[in-house]
Amino acid sequence: MRFLIFAEQKRDKIEKMKYKRILLKLSGEALMGNRQYGIDNDRLKDYAAEIKKVVDKGCEVAIVIGGGNIFRGLAGAAKGMDRVQGDYMGMLATVINGMALQGALEDAGIYTRLQSAIEMDKVAEPFIKRKATRHLEKGRVVIFGAGTGNPYFTTDTAATLRAIEIGADVILKGTRVDGIYDSDPEKNDNAVKFNSLTFDEVFEKGLKVMDMTAFTLSHENKLPIIVFDMNKEGNLLKIVEGENIGTLVNI
Repeated sequence: MRFLIFAEQKRDKIEKMKYKRILLKLSGEALMGNRQYGIDNDRLKDYAAEIKKVVDKGCEVAIVIGGGNIFRGLAGAAKGMDRVQGDYMGMLATVINGMALQGALEDAGIYTRLQSAIEMDKVAEPFIKRKATRHLEKGRVVIFGAGTGNPYFTTDTAATLRAIEIGADVILKGTRVDGIYDSDPEKNDNAVKFNSLTFDEVFEKGLKVMDMTAFTLSHENKLPIIVFDMNKEGNLLKIVEGENIGTLVNI
């Protein structure tokens, strides 16, 4: 009886949501806050509070985080490091970030599971699609670490791949900019923002949304992408509830 009441309450909450299952992509740099390197605990708490708002509404949340605040394989390769070795180091950096966010989410009272594409059973579950889906159905946040587990693939590609595998309704790419512009708004005061774009328009205009592998994968699987400012309080909840925040890329 208690389970039926819980299920009924969750269904009522979900009916008010535009997106019932989301994949939130965060860059590693976003976790730095105002620091030059590493992880800012205040930024972690802010993100945990924003994620809690949508979880409390009944939305199912999966997360992929980059590792650029700790190490980026491409940057290592540019300085003479072996690219494969560098990429694996970058994957480990994403697991460190995942553990940090997991801790912040659990401090906020959110049940969280960290799954890694590289097996490390002392700190994370291995990625298993059915297990991840079951966690989401039970209201747990699932963080996917270690990218795809393969070198030469970015965390954007990992986010798109995981979103497709778990059947997410949308990829929400949280950045420090409030959408997609025709040029860099941090360098050009006259940059024009797009409220919505088709995948073909992004290709035609040569706009940078994700790397080409991730973007093509999203296009082929008809998976919409929303680019938005994650640092503005309430934005994540507004998007999930259907407000037009950021820039939507769709078919």
